[in-house]
Amino acid sequence: MTDSFSRRLIPPLGSLVAFEAAARLGSFTKAAAELNLTQGAVSRQVKDLEARLGLALFERVRQRVHLTEAGRFYAEALRDTLARFASATAQTIAFKGKGGTLDLAILPTIGTRWLIPRLPDFFRQHPEVTIRFSTRLRPFDFEREGLDAAIHFGDAHWPGAVLHPLMGEVLVPVAAPSLIETEGWRRPQDLARATLLVQATRPKAWGEWFEAQGLEARPGQPRISFEQFAQVLQAAVAGLGVALAPQVLVADEIGRGELSVLFDAKVTSRQGYFFVYPEAKRGLPALIAFRDWLLSVSPPRTTTP
Repeated sequence: MTDSFSRRLIPPLGSLVAFEAAARLGSFTKAAAELNLTQGAVSRQVKDLEARLGLALFERVRQRVHLTEAGRFYAEALRDTLARFASATAQTIAFKGKGGTLDLAILPTIGTRWLIPRLPDFFRQHPEVTIRFSTRLRPFDFEREGLDAAIHFGDAHWPGAVLHPLMGEVLVPVAAPSLIETEGWRRPQDLARATLLVQATRPKAWGEWFEAQGLEARPGQPRISFEQFAQVLQAAVAGLGVALAPQVLVADEIGRGELSVLFDAKVTSRQGYFFVYPEAKRGLPALIAFRDWLLSVSPPRTTTP
């Protein structure tokens, strides 16, 4: 009964497409040109939609149209829905081949420093696949954002999704060699007087590091927080303080001599990196191709996050 009622609330697709184009372009005439229809046809479609809804979506003043408050709300919601419908259609068509498009969320620093340098190998093997990247630093909802998959850091738990472990994470304290020499840091306890550089989504990381060394972080210790690990590392190179960085992300700076590891005081994170996607997307050809390749190039897991 509820499903039948819901279906009655869905207007004809032609009316929705005509309204969205007119709302986006601010003109029935421009919408008609985009849709290869007459201006009269677009006008009729919009009027039919308004009649179904029982309210005006446009104000018509001197042959010009302006969205009403209800029209602005409906246009915004509809734009996202139509985009997801188009994406789903393209992905469904891809089932007859091995290609398609993958909408992938990545963490910015692991994306630029670890994933992107390896991608030429993937595209050599799968030139028929298109990947659209977007960055996400914090948890998100797959359904609401219309994404197919993500490279995620956290716990091995995401309701309604499939997770494949990629790699664990070993954190090391690093700083500019000149700062290490100036400050005379020789033992882990020396960092009680250091300025700590913090990645905003990992506020507890330094506390866990001090705990692993049998120490306690000093209350009120100076901290500088950044949104991305790339910014944390740049701040460390500039001599602003000590960063607690994943080994996989800081190898270039260490190799160039811009940063040095302070003492042998590593700590293994309780969390890890995962490739994750909704259960409903597990059959997408582009996702399958990318998943199989990604797991083949990920380093062996020696620890469980």
